[in-house]
Amino acid sequence: MPCVAAENHVRKYGKPSPCKAFALSRAARIRCQADCKGMRMNIWLKYLITAALVVVISEVAKRSDRLGALFSSLPIMTMLVLFWLFFENQPQEKIANHAYYTFWYVVGTLPFFLIFPVLLPKFGFVLSLSASMVFTLVLFLFVLFAGETAWYFPFVRQSEKWGCE
Repeated sequence: MPCVAAENHVRKYGKPSPCKAFALSRAARIRCQADCKGMRMNIWLKYLITAALVVVISEVAKRSDRLGALFSSLPIMTMLVLFWLFFENQPQEKIANHAYYTFWYVVGTLPFFLIFPVLLPKFGFVLSLSASMVFTLVLFLFVLFAGETAWYFPFVRQSEKWGCE
């Protein structure tokens, strides 16, 4: 992750990151390194929370099918991502776009949850999972390409700007 001080320096002066420049004062380098270390700590915190959620949900699912399915169907990860985006001072448009696109990507993957339980007793876990994933991928690609060509499909927001921001 790039350090915040380095990004601000590039925006302000149009020059390379101060972390890599030797001509900066010692205080500026220390501040930049502290920013970089803080960003690394945040990413490890993200990994820890995400892993903990996956473990908790899988343990709940071992004890109760319905409760485990309920927890895994909740948009917990999406809410967590939205929280991290907000916490990292991302623009509101980026946060809104993430929620919008998540909805449309979920729609394309829903048939997986109908096909997998039907195939499981007939073909076993690995083959059923593989076939369901392939079918979902094909359907997802169809939805993605249909969304780009059909005027009525709201897959691409009108305010969307292509390219880096």
